Amino acid sequence: MSGKHDEERQETLDQFGEAVNMTAGELEKWLKTDESREVGQKDGGGESTGHASGRRIVELLRTRKADLGDGDLAHMRKVSGYVRRHVEQRPEGDVTDTRWRYSLMNWGHDPGK
Repeated sequence: MSGKHDEERQETLDQFGEAVNMTAGELEKWLKTDESREVGQKDGGGESTGHASGRRIVELLRTRKADLGDGDLAHMRKVSGYVRRHVEQRPEGDVTDTRWRYSLMNWGHDPGK
């Protein structure tokens, strides 16, 4: 009975692994920068949704796969979907110093890698 659940879990882990190409250390360092804090939609509390997600991604990357719960997997699916949609909106030209890249990096994906 758990076969389908295991398959879905593995698919989530695989998609998250493809979407998130930054290490926990790289992401943690990035989240401390002004550029990281300046992009994304703010929820009124000052921190953007992406920045908060980035902090959660650092935790997820440091959690053993066996210890990931349903809430963790749901956030991983959210991250994978966001990265996939955002990558498709890539602007023309050099994206090195763009808000587009910075937003993606908050979600653990550096398109410059």
